[in-house]
Parts: sequence; C-alpha cells; structure tokens
Amino acid sequence: MEQSAITVSQLNFIIKTMFESEPRLRRVAVTGEISNFVNHYKTGHLYFSLKDDTAAVKAVMFRSEASKLNFRPENGMAVLVTGRVAVYERDGVYQIYVEQMIPSGAGALAAAYEQMKKKLTAEGLFDRAKKKRLPAFPRRIGVIASKNGAAVRDIFNVLSRRWPLADITLYPVLVQGVSAAESVASAIREANEKAADDVLIIARGGGSTEELWAFNEEVLVRAVASSAIPTVSGVGHETDFTLCDFAADLRAPTPSAAAELCVPDIAEQRRAVEALFQRLEDIFARQMKNKESWLQALSVGGVKNRIDRIIENGMQYVDSLDAGMNARLQAKLKVSESELARLADALDLKNPLRILARGYAVCEKNGAAVRGINALTVGDRITLRLTGGSADCTVTEKRTDENG
Repeated sequence: MEQSAITVSQLNFIIKTMFESEPRLRRVAVTGEISNFVNHYKTGHLYFSLKDDTAAVKAVMFRSEASKLNFRPENGMAVLVTGRVAVYERDGVYQIYVEQMIPSGAGALAAAYEQMKKKLTAEGLFDRAKKKRLPAFPRRIGVIASKNGAAVRDIFNVLSRRWPLADITLYPVLVQGVSAAESVASAIREANEKAADDVLIIARGGGSTEELWAFNEEVLVRAVASSAIPTVSGVGHETDFTLCDFAADLRAPTPSAAAELCVPDIAEQRRAVEALFQRLEDIFARQMKNKESWLQALSVGGVKNRIDRIIENGMQYVDSLDAGMNARLQAKLKVSESELARLADALDLKNPLRILARGYAVCEKNGAAVRGINALTVGDRITLRLTGGSADCTVTEKRTDENG
C-alpha cells in the first residue's frame, strides 16, 4: 500500500508536537560552554550554542529574559541554563529556549562577578558616603534568611542573649537557586514598605561560589542599596565576599557576627549604667561635703553681720529712691499748677458772664441767641439776659444801622 506524502511544514509540525508533548523537555537545566554567541542588538535577543566535548545544541534567549542577566555572556564561558526544548518549525531545528542563565565554573563566575561589580561601582551603589549608621539600641530587628538554615538559629541565639529587649521579625526567603535573588529582594522591599524595623540582617551560611551566587545578582544588590532601613550583610564565611556585602551599610564576616554588630551587649550596658550611677553618687557626696564645710566656716555672727549689711544697703537704696521720686513729683506739680492757672485765666476771659457785667445783654428768640437784626420782626417775643437776671420783651419797632 502506497503511503501518502506530507509537506515539510507538516513534518516539522508533527515533530514540534512530539517535543511539546514530552514533559521532560518542558523544563530542563543544561550546563555547557557558550559558542557562536550573537547579541542581536536591534531586538535584544541572544543567539548561541551550548557545547561540551562531544556535542552541541542551539539556544536562544529572548530580550524579556536577557534583560534580567547580571553579567555579559561571551564565547567560552561555562554557564548553567534553564528553559524548555522545542522545535523552530521554519528551519526544522530543535533548540533550547532559555529562561534563566547563570555562570558555571570558577572562571565564568569570577568574570561575571567583576563585570557586575564594575558596573554597579560606576553607578555609585557602593559609595561609602551613602552608608547609613546603625541604631545604637534597636527595638525591632528584621532577619532575612532561610527559615530552616543554621544561620537563622545562630542569629536568634545571639540576639536573644545580647539584646533580649528587641523584637525580631523573620522574613523567610530562598537563599540558593534561580529564584533566590528575587526572593531576598522582595523581602527587603516588604520590610521597607512596613517600615517597622530599625535594622535588617541579610544572612546565609557558608557555601561554594555557585551556592552564594544569588547574593551577586543585580536585583538583590539594588534592593539592598536602595533600602531606607540600615542593612547588615552576613553572607557566607569570613573569606566569602559578595556584591551584597558592598551594597549593605555594614558587612559582617558571618551571620553570627552580623547579629553581634547590630545590637549592644546588655551585660556591658548594665555594667556601664552601674558605673555611671557610682560616679554620680561620688560627685554628689563630694559636693555635699564641700557645702557642709562652707556652712561650718560661717559663724552665726558672721551670718548676722552679712544679713545686716544687706538690709542696710537695701534701706539706703530705698531712701534714695524715695527722695528722688519726691523731688521729681514736686517739680511736676509746680509745672502742672502754672499750666492750670494759665488755662483758667484764658477761660475766664472768654466767660460770657464777664461780658454781661460790663452792661451788655444777650438777646434770645425761641431759646436761641439772635445774631443780627435781620433775625427779628416786629411783634416777636424775645428774652433779654442781663447781669442778675432776664426780661421778656416784645419787638415794637426795628431799625437798621446805616452801615448794615
């Protein structure tokens, strides 16, 4: 029986469908060396091959994932990639669609480390001038660490022993693997949003360079540098240095040392307070002794004489004030009397009674003074006010002066 033919597109589609139906290919982790590396600058996509001693496979990393890399891939670099395997139908080629990539091997890790350190140093993330001071007596301490690790137990033991007055908040995170950096960065952002902690400890126990690599990733380092809460990095052992150490406000050689640097020793503080109280007691005792000696040196007569002199001086001062005030008061009274006499004379000159005493009279009509002849008519009833009394009159005749 003759088999019907299919097109190349149909063949590639069948192969693609077979790849996609295989669960083991939906997410794989592959190690290898980069070769044929191409950075497609217009799109931001990365194209390369992964190879070992005997084989090679094509790989592509799209811009959305490539933009998250914290190092610059290059030919010859050993890496660990995670992604899915699928078929590119147009060319009938299977390849790895890379979602995550980290350096693998001491040489590649060192190169990536230096690349990122140089980049972030140029941006000023590690400047000493930006470092914040730790609080002397923290009341709340945030611990960002794995909840199951030995590091967190050591930190809690040290904090409870040295400074049991502080409240401790644990932010459990992943400290190893492809999701660890974002896990720690997210915890730092959460602590800053709450703004409840006085200091943050970022901790992880010792491990290989690969195991500590999350603390070199850009997302974590930037979160540490941008934290408004002071941070202490206690990652790895004394000889381990991560970029998190440079970004933190203070670096500790171990998680336990980070806890010690964050809090004072309550026993030492108690001894210091006791010594301070003793000094205060000594000072008070010396001052009391000096005062007693001073009082004893003053005899009863001496005190009385000093009091008498104070009283005499006060009385003389009061007498001088009294004399001065009397003199100023008498002078002011004389000036006031003279001014009063002057005003009385001026007022008397304007007194209408004095004018009437000279033989003048005031003519009134309807209770108001008559100011001229034109205000009167024959028959008007008027009142004449003279010295000693008044007279009611009737106008019988009106004459006008020649000069008007």
